[in-house]
Amino acid sequence: MTPRIEILTEKKLVGKRLTMSFANYKIGELWRSFTTRRKEISNNLTSDLISLVVYKQTHFTDFKPINEFERWATVEVADFDNVPIEMETFVLPSGLYAVFDYKGLSTDNSIFQYILNTWLPNSDYVLDDRPHFEVLGDKYKNNDAASEEEIWIPIRQKNKTY
Repeated sequence: MTPRIEILTEKKLVGKRLTMSFANYKIGELWRSFTTRRKEISNNLTSDLISLVVYKQTHFTDFKPINEFERWATVEVADFDNVPIEMETFVLPSGLYAVFDYKGLSTDNSIFQYILNTWLPNSDYVLDDRPHFEVLGDKYKNNDAASEEEIWIPIRQKNKTY
């Protein structure tokens, strides 16, 4: 599976977040709390959902299932003028991404193992310290093997710092 390499422009996101780990994975709880109130966000730019993760810089170099991270359930908005109560804003910074078109169950983590353990080490890139995210568009179907989504992995050229 070969990704396309894209430069993402900054995005404004509104949604909810939860701190979790892979050992204590609360993604269902997060999405349930967000989807019941999603219609309160009035200035969406698209109908896509964005599932975003903010990892600590050492998350992958010192990986343990108990390492905590922030998981966000969001949508992209035009501005932050009307943020619903109990929702938060997030500015997704611009940067270089490897974008993988994925078809399959969202619970199948083999795609991430392939990206991090096979594709990345054999590419001209390394992980960058920016959020990872998935775009859940019209073809996304939760718990369905025919589901489609885009997986965005932050990268930078090997041996380059910014």
